[in-house]
This record gives sequence, structure tokens and C-alpha cells, in this order.
Amino acid sequence: MKTIQVDVAVIGGGTAGMTAHRAARLDGKRVVMIESGPYGTTCARVGCMPSKLLIAAAEAAHAVAAAPAFGVFPGPVKIDGKQVMARVRSERDRFVGFVLEGVEAIPEAEKLQGHARFLAPNRLQVDDHTIVEAGSVVIATGSTPIVPPEWQAAGERVINSDAVFDWTDLPASVAVVGSGVIGLELGQALARLGVRVSLFARGTKLAQLSDPRVLQEAATVLAKELDIRFQTSVARVEKALDGAGILLTSRDGEGQEKTESFEYLLAAIGRSPNVHDIGLDAAHIELDRHGIPVYDKHTMQCGTSAIFIAGDVDNDVPLLPEAADEGRIAGDNAARYPQVTPGLRRTPLAIAFSEPQIATVGATYQQLSISHSGHFAIGSVSFSNQGRSRVMLQNQGLLRVYAEFGSKRFLGAEMIGPRAEHLGHLLAWACQAELTVPAMLEMPFYHPVIEEGVRTALRALVAHLDTEPEHVADCADCTPAP
Repeated sequence: MKTIQVDVAVIGGGTAGMTAHRAARLDGKRVVMIESGPYGTTCARVGCMPSKLLIAAAEAAHAVAAAPAFGVFPGPVKIDGKQVMARVRSERDRFVGFVLEGVEAIPEAEKLQGHARFLAPNRLQVDDHTIVEAGSVVIATGSTPIVPPEWQAAGERVINSDAVFDWTDLPASVAVVGSGVIGLELGQALARLGVRVSLFARGTKLAQLSDPRVLQEAATVLAKELDIRFQTSVARVEKALDGAGILLTSRDGEGQEKTESFEYLLAAIGRSPNVHDIGLDAAHIELDRHGIPVYDKHTMQCGTSAIFIAGDVDNDVPLLPEAADEGRIAGDNAARYPQVTPGLRRTPLAIAFSEPQIATVGATYQQLSISHSGHFAIGSVSFSNQGRSRVMLQNQGLLRVYAEFGSKRFLGAEMIGPRAEHLGHLLAWACQAELTVPAMLEMPFYHPVIEEGVRTALRALVAHLDTEPEHVADCADCTPAP
């Protein structure tokens, strides 16, 4: 077994790990990146890119089906599942190829293949071939989809979202368990491509929404085309007698059970950080009750140690832009340790590519209800009669915007509506710039565009701000925690 000395060791070669490696290298440090699996990020291989390819195919099918409402009659829709999945896999491989080109550009001396475990805070063992002694370490080991063992016992037809993108054809039916972003996006896309889909949600949540009115609108709109079973849990999962599928027994809120057959069960109930097999006990850092290292989200430092963390493994916000930002901050600080400084944390922005799209910006309704109880105003707009939305026959959804009494500073928004990905970016920029609502209303709005709906909501928000409760002064000290 050989021993190498480096300034910074990065465990993980995904988005966070590659960004941390690059940041530390730019600081002139000797760096090694350790990866136990195939190179290529979660986003490129099994996440944001292949899912959007499947969604794009579903949108094309839906556009043809919706065309008669415009007086356009294209004829019967035929969906070739093999061709759909062939394009998904081909383009997925192309995106992975771009990532691999970046990996190949890294000098061989700066890459190690194998599983890393801590032997001490500054000492790692990689498989049975290398000891790495490092001045500092970045943990960027990512996460793994959760599939309960009792479900796995039903056989290979119980899958996680990663397996979807290796299909060579579309199945006849899928039970999607979980109403988060992944379950909602894949469930609706498969349904639009002719797959019989039932989506099971233990509660009443959808995607990342927390505003009760937006949630209610989302449930109403999405249920028009998707079989969503709210407040329904999975009681049992069994292999079908013919071995060609699974039998799922669900239990609704009243305790009633129902058994149905599906070709596949897609578990979309969350992801588990990959922290439980890397020897954290030898790292001598504080762990929370889930076994995740306790860290400062502005520096990504674990306590006062020379160990930093970034990406999905920290169990915070499992999104590629967040992983990249965290990787950059962790890599910079690992390279400069013990001179650790806060890095740029951008305004939170999360998007679900359902139809209509769902977006949250800045502080959520749930967060503000705690940090700003009684101190924030709300404005809203329905897209049902919004001009451009009606033109496109996409006139459904709701936008709710939030601002602080006194300062009138824009705080955040939650929405389901047409082209919410663009509205979300517009509002995220305003939030990060700390604009007031009156200042936002001074910005240009063209006609006719979806963004006019934002102006309507902001006008309603100003009207609410002008009815400021008497007990609220200037609120200069009641801004959300950073």
C-alpha cells in the first residue's frame, strides 16, 4: 500500500466534488479527488438532464393532444416507447460525455479510484491500495435514493428513479410513491406518454410547496390529469404471482386498504446522504442525530476542524446549483485553512418541471410564518384570466409573493403556473438584490407576457403593505436569518 501527501483531499467526484477540486487547485494547492463509482454527476447520469429529456417527450405528446383546442387537428397520437427511451439514453450519454471530458482533463496524479474511509481527521485509506495524508478534507460523497428493504424484497420491479433512465421501452403501468419533485415530474411525464400512473402521497404536500393556497391550487390543477392519492400510504408490496410486476396494497386516511397491480413501483421518497460507510467516527467531528456532520452553511466547515462538506451529502438542499456553490466554498476554505471565510450563498431557488411548473423563491411561506409571524404581507395573482396565459391555453395556477412590513423589502414567492422557471429567476434576482416592492414595480413590463402576472401580484402586495399593522415599526431588524 502506498502513501501520498496532499494539501486537500476531496472525497467524491460529482458536482460538489469536482467544483471543490477545481477551487482548491486554483488556489495553487496539491489536490486529489477520490471517487468510488463511475465518473459523471448525478445530474447528468440520472437526475436533472435525463428527467428533462423524458419531460420534453411528454410535453410533445401533450401538445399534440391539446392542439384541437386551437382548431388544429393533427390526427391520432402514436407514442413509440422504444424511440422515446432511446433518445433519452442517447442524449443522457452525451451529457455524461461532457462531464467525463472535464474529468479526463484532470491530471491522473490528482485522481484516485476507490472507496475512501477516515483513519484519522487528516488521514484516509482508499480501498487497500493507498493512504492519503491531507492538510484538509472535503466530504462530497453525495446521496442515494431510498428504497425500504421490505419493498426491495418484492424483487427487481421495485426501482428508484435512477433505474428509469435505463429502460429500453415504456412500461404499461407504474406506481409512483412520493409526491416530491422527482415523483411528480416523472409521474406526470410517464402519464402523458401513455403509461398508467398512480401517485401515492403520505400527506398533502406537492414538490417543494409550503403555502397552503398554492398547495391547494397545485393539487386541483394536477389532479385533472394525474391520479394522485393524497394521505395514502403503502401498506404492503409483493411480487405478482406471474412474476411480471408487483402488487401494491395502499391504505388511505380512513384506514381503507386497496390492492392493485403495476408493472413497476417507483420509489421517490427521498435520498439518503452517503455518510455511513466513510469512517466518520475516526474524523472526530460532531454529528447530528442523523449522523450528518454538523457544519457552518456559510463556510461549509465542520466545527473548527480541517474537514469541510458540500453537496447532497450535507442533507440540506439537493440541487445542482447549491452543490456547485457549496463545492466552491468548501474547496476555497479547505485550500486556505485555517483562514476560513464565508462564501456567497445565493437566494434559494427551486423549480419542479411539472406542467404547470412549480417554483419557490427566497423565503418560503412556512419559513416566514416562523421568522416573520404577523410581520409579512402577501400578494397574489391567479393565472386563470391572465392574458398571455389564456392565449396559450395555459391559464391555470397561482402566484403568491411576500414582503416585509415597514421596509417593504421583497422576501420570496411560491407559485404553480405557466413558465414558472422564468418567473422564478426574475423574482430570485429581485430578492437577492434586496429590492423593495415599489422598486420592483418601477421595472419594465412588456405586453402581452406572463410576467404581467407578476406585476399584478406585486400591486396586490403593495396594497397589503399599505395596510401595515400599527404594531409594526420599520422591521429593519426582523429580516430572515441568512
